[in-house]
Amino acid sequence: MAMIPAWVDGTLTPVDKLEVHVKGLRHKAVSVFIMDDNNVLIQQRALSKYHTPGLWANTCCTHPHWDEDPTICAVRRLDDELGITDEVPVYRDQLEYRADVGGGLIEHEVVDLFVAQASAKTLNMALNPDEVAATRWVDIHDLAVEVTHTPDIYTPWLRIYLRDHLNLVLAKTDA
Repeated sequence: MAMIPAWVDGTLTPVDKLEVHVKGLRHKAVSVFIMDDNNVLIQQRALSKYHTPGLWANTCCTHPHWDEDPTICAVRRLDDELGITDEVPVYRDQLEYRADVGGGLIEHEVVDLFVAQASAKTLNMALNPDEVAATRWVDIHDLAVEVTHTPDIYTPWLRIYLRDHLNLVLAKTDA
């Protein structure tokens, strides 16, 4: 498995991704939301994913490589997961959460949150089936309601983002 940046005894260190999640180590992450007005593109994680398979998540989420710039990571993973190559998301903020993702695994992420504006009608995608089973556009306010009614079909981090950080996703970017 890949090595990701995690804090061990207070020092940022490359650690095996599975070990990070088994031990619940605090580690770096990147999350992207692609928006078309109030509609958000969400993805259903591939059934082959080692945690939270088949659950719906935000547009894209990942761990950066060691010393990788978060913006470069966001652009890279939009391409790797969804085949999206013509969007450069805008940094919104850094946040932290800890969540049980099942199977004895913990996500304790320090997340750089990004948002991109795109047209649902013209956004080109080529889904990577090893990463993404399906996508859909949904009004983000409707999604927040759906998540409260059927939380078990959504990733823990998407539930946290919608509950605690919706304002960051919806904030308008200065032109």
